[in-house]
Amino acid sequence: MYRGFKLDIELSDFESLSKNSSSLRNYIYSNTNYDRYHRIGKSMLDDFKQEVGTELVQYIIGDSGVIDGTKLQEDWFPTVNCDIFISHSHKDEDLAIALAGWLYETFGLESFIDSCIWGYADDLLEIIDDEHCRNSTKSYGYKRRNFSTSHVHMMLNMALMQMIDKTECLFFLNTPNSIDLSDIETRTLSPWIYSEIGISQMIEKKSPRTKYFSDNLDESLGISYKLDLSHLANINHADLLLWKQKNVREERALNSLYEIIPAPKKR
Repeated sequence: MYRGFKLDIELSDFESLSKNSSSLRNYIYSNTNYDRYHRIGKSMLDDFKQEVGTELVQYIIGDSGVIDGTKLQEDWFPTVNCDIFISHSHKDEDLAIALAGWLYETFGLESFIDSCIWGYADDLLEIIDDEHCRNSTKSYGYKRRNFSTSHVHMMLNMALMQMIDKTECLFFLNTPNSIDLSDIETRTLSPWIYSEIGISQMIEKKSPRTKYFSDNLDESLGISYKLDLSHLANINHADLLLWKQKNVREERALNSLYEIIPAPKKR
């Protein structure tokens, strides 16, 4: 990863814009354009998806009965070749998909959206728990289920780290769904957003390429985390429109964005 951006977008803004508005928000989110970009983004992301096995027996190492966690992670949480990592609340998944479609059509840039590409961690947990965590009463054993959950969440977090490291830049969708705006401090209720932003802070910064995210798990527990976004440059729809007007694609597209938006000064 080389740079990170905090993109200020709210669905309510898009809905309230008139059809005659020339802003990028209206351009992307008018009914016809929104549907088109969503289809483009969905089609692109579907191409990244891999068929995953639903039978754990294929992941058992020999006759040991031990699950091959490495193989399981590779199949359920694969890493792919993309330019941009989109970090988002699961409530903003459609917004992220449409943005990915716009980025692809406008610049030829491919985006990674974890909630769309990976098999849901909940689905994997259900398969593991059904086979390994039920007790004699057919209910789930508390300790066994905690153990399986920790393994799956560790796989997901490791895959997040690998993808953020692999992509050139990160877009964080800064919406009320991802940030608790009622708090003086910037906070999020999503453990996955907290993890992704933390990883983007600590990961070694790489030079931009010369050749040119989900949190679908239950957040009802209500634990909030302080979110340090100081390393992310602020951008909005006007900046994206200016970027589009540069009329550059693929090899030069991200470099053009870096020239338009300076990196935040270190505190």
